[in-house]
Amino acid sequence: MAGLEKRRFGKTGRQVTSVGLGGEGILRTYGRHAEANAVIMEALNQGIAYFDSAKAYAGSEDYYGEVWVSRPDLRAPVFQASKSASRAHADAEMDLQETLRRMGIETLDLWQIHDIRTFPEIREMEGPGGALAAFVEAKEMGIVRQIGVTGHHDPDVLSHAVENWPVDAVMMPVNPVEGALGGFLDATLSAARDQGVAVIGMKVLGGSNYLVPDAGVTPDLLVRYALAQDISVAIVGCSTPAEVQALAAAGRSGSLPDDEAGALVEAFRPYARELAYYRGSL
Repeated sequence: MAGLEKRRFGKTGRQVTSVGLGGEGILRTYGRHAEANAVIMEALNQGIAYFDSAKAYAGSEDYYGEVWVSRPDLRAPVFQASKSASRAHADAEMDLQETLRRMGIETLDLWQIHDIRTFPEIREMEGPGGALAAFVEAKEMGIVRQIGVTGHHDPDVLSHAVENWPVDAVMMPVNPVEGALGGFLDATLSAARDQGVAVIGMKVLGGSNYLVPDAGVTPDLLVRYALAQDISVAIVGCSTPAEVQALAAAGRSGSLPDDEAGALVEAFRPYARELAYYRGSL
């Protein structure tokens, strides 16, 4: 089995696999330990080394913790990420301690400000008692190795964070719908490139598998479309080991050629506003 491509994670000096296991799918559940363990272990078996989660994603952090505590030998080569949606300094600090406890680890590779949507939120994060300082302090203390920001609502808001916050990574939607609409894949991606910020592609399959009538769109094509953009890693939530295998296979197939990526954008263009539901009202 061929190894997965490694990509540079921004200016951090680290590398990650081109595809990663998202925090959705089976991981965003409670009480399905055997199924979650099977998905995580299959990702490891496939050579996937980027793992996503969030405090808000149900039992995702606990599921990872069960693996890292029982098999600490598997933890070292893995890039483990999680997130906090708290906007206040004290609340974010508590979130981080809970994340580390649930995962059974002492250091997090990437801690992300989760789902930033509006400029009032930006001002709250930046202001006195705001959570941004908690993220910066956690990195300075070595509790987290990198910090990042995520968003899928407003590319202008996310671009502001990339340009003005001391983040190492940004997570944003990367799919053909975004190629048709513009915003994330031109302005925000360009800002990240200028700042040397790593880009994590999410919503690669939309809310589920995008299927455009008569377009022959498959999950494999959507993953490969994301890999054709200037990103560090494309993450997809998986519910079964078979889905993990398909994700890894798409990663091994590599980036979609430019002409095919362009054709995919055109296939989605008539449906773009409807399918970009995650942006809110457009």
